[in-house]
Amino acid sequence: MTRAGDTPRSAIVPGMARNLAGSMDTGYVGVLTLRLEMPWVSNLKEKRALVRPVVERLKVRYPVTVARLDGLDAHDWELIGVTTISNDHEWIEQTLRMASDYVAAGGEYRVADEEVVICAISDLLGDAGDDPDDDA
Repeated sequence: MTRAGDTPRSAIVPGMARNLAGSMDTGYVGVLTLRLEMPWVSNLKEKRALVRPVVERLKVRYPVTVARLDGLDAHDWELIGVTTISNDHEWIEQTLRMASDYVAAGGEYRVADEEVVICAISDLLGDAGDDPDDDA
C-alpha cells in the first residue's frame, strides 16, 4: 500500500494529431503500467489472490482495459497495464491518475514503479491514412 513516487513519469508523444480524412485531432491513447511488488508472498496462488481482485475492480470502477502483462510466473512481483482511449487528453490523464491512486490504495503490495504514456492515435497509425496512389 506504499508508493515508490508521488507522481508517475509521463511521456507525451509530440506531434500534431490528424484524422485519416483531414487535419483534426482523432484522439489519444493512454497507457499506465504499474509494477506491483510483494516480496513476502511465497507462492503464485497467494500473489494471484492479491492482484486479481484489484485488476477486476479497476475494470468495473473505471472506463479502462486492464491486463496482467509480466511477472505471471514470479511469486513476488507483477506488471499490470491499464489503458484507455478518448478525444480528451486531460480526461485520459485524470482517468489514469485515478486508476493509479486506486491501485496504490487497494491491496497488500507495494507499487514499485509506474509509468504513463499518452500519444495521439494518428501518431500510432503513422502514414496508414495516406493514399499510396496519391503522389501529390
